[in-house]
Formats: sequence, structure tokens, C-alpha cells
Amino acid sequence: MPTRAGSFHLFRIFGIDVYVHYAWFLAVMYFVSQTKGYSSLIWSVGECLSMFLIVLIHEFGHAFACRSVGGQANQIILWLFGGVAYVAPPQRPGAQLWSIAAGPLVNVVLLPILTGLWLVAGQMGWDETAPDTFKLLYHVQAINIMLLVFNMMPIYPLDGGQILRSLLWFVFGRANSLLAASTIGFIGVGVLVLMAIWLQSMWLGIMSAFILINCWGGLKQARALARLAKIPRRDGFACPSCKTAPPRGELWRCGKCGKPFDIFQTQAVCPHCGAQYSAMQCLDCGHSAPFTAWSGSSAESGVRSAE
Repeated sequence: MPTRAGSFHLFRIFGIDVYVHYAWFLAVMYFVSQTKGYSSLIWSVGECLSMFLIVLIHEFGHAFACRSVGGQANQIILWLFGGVAYVAPPQRPGAQLWSIAAGPLVNVVLLPILTGLWLVAGQMGWDETAPDTFKLLYHVQAINIMLLVFNMMPIYPLDGGQILRSLLWFVFGRANSLLAASTIGFIGVGVLVLMAIWLQSMWLGIMSAFILINCWGGLKQARALARLAKIPRRDGFACPSCKTAPPRGELWRCGKCGKPFDIFQTQAVCPHCGAQYSAMQCLDCGHSAPFTAWSGSSAESGVRSAE
């Protein structure tokens, strides 16, 4: 996944920083080079900027939805394969589902708008009087449809695959749902590879490799979550974000000396080097909070064990 390394800050709006990764310009060069019958490259640039805007609005859909359920979302990065909104919704299937589904819903809302503009332009005879504008409208609505269809493929980590994972989470739990979605993703990657060979598409081949890496990462994470769920939990503490009791054992690693220790048993102090930690990270949802925020009896805070 892209990171801020190799990216530059574009702007900040609604408390969300938008970055553009250098790899995005590879996509720009590719799309601009495809004149698609335009009379000038300027129209190809306009088409590329339109795609930029659609992807950006899609990612803001993820971010706003995540915030609406109490999650954190403050960074978006545009890169080679579109965009990534770094969202951290509460570790509940409903919150995860809404945070992911809101992105494609943006494209669904745009679908009748963009298609309507293109149809109206056709009725007004723009295909004859303003052919470049007509072609631009056609290609922009086609881009929106393509992004929607591709993102909704049930292949992890595409939106469709993550939506599938969230739906399975309601029935099978957090770890098993991720395991199932990742496994289905491997099957989807196989189909994409065959399509890339058939179409002789290097772009689709690169995308398949990216999805394969993320499917493998999802599979490893699912196994780790399954192991974590079997570990006994500590009474009297609860993650202020996901309300899950922390596991017992030396599962936290000191950033100073590198040795493992039980951060709750030692009250956020490494027993090996004496390093003190102002916040304690939940191994289930990744949220960090001060030691005092974790305190509280199981009965009072509604603590639950990991699924």
C-alpha cells in the first residue's frame, strides 16, 4: 500500500490531508497519451483530471462514513491504482461495512448524474457541434462505471472484497471472515491473471500482483487474529475504542530494547530497560490510549473477549 514516503502534500480540507504519490503520474502519463479521438491533448488532460476528481470523491466517501461511526480518517493518498483512504473504523462489522460501502455509493450517486449529462448532450447535438466535449462526457461517465464495477468485484482488498468480509463478519466472526475473504480473493486473482494474459494487459497484470500481495497479507492477519482470539483475557481492563479486554502475556515489544513484555502487568513500563509508555496499544483494533483510559471493571465497561 502507498505511504507518505514518495508522496507530496496537495491540500488539507475537512481535517483530511490529501497526498499524491509519485506513482500517480505514471497513470497520468498513460491516460494523457491515449488521445481517444480528441482533437487535442488538452481534452485528455481534462479526462485525467476528471478521473482524479472521481477517485478523490470516492475516497472522501470512505473517510466521512468512517468518521460518522466514530472512527478516525485523516489521510488520503492518490497513487498508481487510484486512491487509498486511511480509515480506522471501530472494530465492529456494521461500522466496517458502512465505512467501506460508502465509497462505491459515491459512484452510484454519480452514475445517473454523469450519464444524464452525456444523454442530454447527445440530444442537443453536441456529438456534431462539440465532439470533443461530447467525447469527454462519454469517457468520464464510462470511467465512473468502470471504477464502480471494478471496485465491487468480491476480491480482497477491493471494496467488494471488504464488503463481503464485513457481511461474513456478522456470522463467522472477525478472523474467520477475513480468512474467507482472503481465500476468495486468491480465486479472483487467478481470474484476473487469466484476463491479463488473454487481453495482453500489463496494467491488469500489475494490478493482479498488487491484489495477490494484499490477499496474502490478509491471510496472515486472519491467522494472527485467530491465534489472538484464543489467548486468555485480562480482567479489569477494556480498550476504550473496541471495548475488548486485552490479552495476557508478553505480546507487546519494547521500542527501545526490542524485548517482549506484558504492558498491562508492568503498567506501561518495560521491565528490561525501564522505558515508559504514555499510551497502550490495543492488539485487537490497533487503537492507542493512556493507561487510565483502559482501567475499569469488566462489568462496568461492558468488556468482551475478541471474536
